[in-house]
Amino acid sequence: MTNKSSRNKTITVTEAEIRLLKRRLLIVDSRLDATDVIDKTILGDALEIIDYLPICFADMLFVDPPYNMSKVFGKTSFKRMASDDYESWVRSWFCKILSKLKPNASIYVCGDWRSSSPLFRVLSDYVKVRNRITWEREKGRGAKSNWKNVSEDIWFATVSDEYCFNLEAVKLKKKVIAPYRHDNGKPKDWKEEINGNYRLTHPSNLWTDLTVPFWSMAENTGHPTQKPEKLVAKTILASSKPGDVILDPFLGSGTTSTVAKKLGRHYVGIEIDRQYACLAEKRIEIAEQDKRIQGYDDGVFWERNLNPDASNKTEKKPRRRQLL
Repeated sequence: MTNKSSRNKTITVTEAEIRLLKRRLLIVDSRLDATDVIDKTILGDALEIIDYLPICFADMLFVDPPYNMSKVFGKTSFKRMASDDYESWVRSWFCKILSKLKPNASIYVCGDWRSSSPLFRVLSDYVKVRNRITWEREKGRGAKSNWKNVSEDIWFATVSDEYCFNLEAVKLKKKVIAPYRHDNGKPKDWKEEINGNYRLTHPSNLWTDLTVPFWSMAENTGHPTQKPEKLVAKTILASSKPGDVILDPFLGSGTTSTVAKKLGRHYVGIEIDRQYACLAEKRIEIAEQDKRIQGYDDGVFWERNLNPDASNKTEKKPRRRQLL
């Protein structure tokens, strides 16, 4: 194993750790009750495992499926399809997973510009699509004959018209550049704080406050399409309550389960790759002791690079302005 730089915080698993962590993974070959699967990482193919999950047990579904592009995920891979074929593939698992959701469940499905339209068509056939969130990835490779791709989508939907949305839990703390005051001189819709002037704003469907995990961030793994913990935290806080069950059928390196653990929710994750499933278990174990989420501090989401106290603290006292 190559020695990492002291600043490289990427979470990895050794072969010795895999031998221990794999004992925690759930292997499914028959129908299970909710008590059997809650707070478990299930090892296997989601398209097969879904049939064994209990009916009507999940309060929220977070799905980050393979986008319609050729990609290698550890020891598995996904091959790009014709758009109609990709839509049929999505439909094959989404129509089955619906029965696992409660009538008031919320749904978040990730995609990119190529997969977003097929995802929308499938969702529209089965559930109530509420919004399309676009988030800025803030980095990406340049292109000589096309626009640089730095955004992805998240479709927000609900099973019915009865659903949970916690507005106050997902407000964004933004720095006020040109603060307005009342006639009496008091701040108007903002507060004066030691580190500057800030306003809590309503969450929109354009997210520009996220940082894609990289090697110096404590949440980083080697998974090629890892989502920021902050992104998942927004969805979980908005659309669930403490104690609710969050289901992720394409768990990857475990971001959804880890964030659910940090925020006092239960989780069920399905992952086909054993190493990633073990990595998820390691992250969940870390989350039992460290519940910090980078960019989310004291119950508030901060703009990227703005939180002067920095939620991702180390043992040393952080500088007053630390990148988020």
